[in-house]
Amino acid sequence: MSQKQYNPIGVFDSGYGGLTVLKEIVKELPEYDYLYLGDNARAPYGSRSFEEVYDLTLECVKQLFDKGCHLVILACNTASAKALRNIQQKDLPIIAPNKRVLGVIRPTTELVGNYSKTKHIGVLGTVGTVLSQSYPIEIAKFFPDVKVFQEACPLWVPMVENNEYENPESDSIIKQHIDNLMSRSPKIDTIILGCTHYPLLTNKIKKFLPQNVTLLSQGEIVAKGLVDYMRRHPKMEANCSKNKSMEFFTTGDTANFDIHAGKFFGKQIKSKHLNF
Repeated sequence: MSQKQYNPIGVFDSGYGGLTVLKEIVKELPEYDYLYLGDNARAPYGSRSFEEVYDLTLECVKQLFDKGCHLVILACNTASAKALRNIQQKDLPIIAPNKRVLGVIRPTTELVGNYSKTKHIGVLGTVGTVLSQSYPIEIAKFFPDVKVFQEACPLWVPMVENNEYENPESDSIIKQHIDNLMSRSPKIDTIILGCTHYPLLTNKIKKFLPQNVTLLSQGEIVAKGLVDYMRRHPKMEANCSKNKSMEFFTTGDTANFDIHAGKFFGKQIKSKHLNF
């Protein structure tokens, strides 16, 4: 396959969580080529500083550009919160004016207000995402009457990545954060899973939530947002190749990645190592 024919859509995450987004994107847009990059060697990003997350994310975006991607999705809330704006405004005009980088926060915040009757919305996320205030800021642009309550869950990503979330001990950790969030406003009727790892915890989270609370996972929302983006940007759509291929790269150990990644993606994965 020549370089001209191979221009996959790049999907990036600090680890495995972005695979939950990629899975939904492929369902909506199966004809395209996809290239996934997990920066597992340097994960997690959630507790890193803004500057660190920006530097690491930009480095990974450049790698995806080098591999032929014209369009890159940051399928990571922390990277979307801490790095996306700088990359879009400062870097792309200089390094790749005809390429685009999109995040997962904007598509979610454009729609979330439509799900809530009480106008009280909760966000469960990493420390980095919560501290960035990205969700309250973005939601206010589209739904100024909505009140946003956040809860940082620092142990959830390691719990998912280490495959410990099925253990009974994980229940108390999950319940504690749900209780914390709901105590801020019992009127919360919609909760955003503000980390792409958290869909794997859906069943456990629902155990500790009132039945009337809607739990929003980002994969489906981001996928539908991308369909809309392609429709509105025909030039970018034409730059993305369509051979129904998928490649997976990790900066970490490939054998370890393949074992864990299959649980996020729902099918077996064979990855390649990327060193830079």
